[in-house]
Amino acid sequence: MPLPSELRARALYCLIETAPAVKAAAVTAMAEASAAGSLPVDPTASLPEVAGTVPGRPARPELVPPREVGRRSMGTLEGRAMLIHALAHIEFNAVNLALDALWRFRDMPVEYYLDWLRVAKEEAYHYSLLAAHLATLGHAYGDFTAHNSLWEMVERTREDIVARMALVPRTLEARGLDAIPPLRAKVAQAGDEAAARILDIILRDEVGHVAIGNRWYGQLCAERGLDPEKTYDELVVRYRAPHVKGPFNLPARRLAGFSEAELARFRD
Repeated sequence: MPLPSELRARALYCLIETAPAVKAAAVTAMAEASAAGSLPVDPTASLPEVAGTVPGRPARPELVPPREVGRRSMGTLEGRAMLIHALAHIEFNAVNLALDALWRFRDMPVEYYLDWLRVAKEEAYHYSLLAAHLATLGHAYGDFTAHNSLWEMVERTREDIVARMALVPRTLEARGLDAIPPLRAKVAQAGDEAAARILDIILRDEVGHVAIGNRWYGQLCAERGLDPEKTYDELVVRYRAPHVKGPFNLPARRLAGFSEAELARFRD
């Protein structure tokens, strides 16, 4: 089967791929083709029916409720491996959510699709870094259980791009801005400097990813005459988004484009 020659169709092709390493390589190749000008985007194209499961994922890891995912003690090699595995799973899901945002929503400006292509490429890089580090700990992606909470919100917002931008990048992914610094401190204290450096890369890039969500959420609200804060509160209730709890990384959230009014709410 020849590779699709249009960006959104290629993103769908990558999304359906089940093998994580193959998916990551396909996303990287897609970004390179786009940068070379050989993969144009058609915002109005009606894509064909999906020929595979969305998202494509391997048979393992086994997906369980969040409370059933094993504990991740930094005091043991297996505990650190479980943590790196959990992070790899988050990044694998993040690749899929970026691909979904890229192909699913029609009639957006070309810049929207290029933004989400950038996110997909960087998330694939993060996954590859974590999978490689996991191998140095004697494990592979799929060796431990994982949960599916991030993708569940992607699925709920599949018909509403405003909700998608509000509740995935600027809510669920933004939690990474808060969680990564203390996590980095723990892995560094455990002597895993390689994992700490990977977390530095992820935090740097995630600021930009959340900023993309903030930018498109703000633009969509402006175009539709919606009050961003009021609309956000309504979407949280409508789509049963989790309550965001502190402590918050306010400097990173500020860099990611949250308004001072929003930051004041996060301090509460």
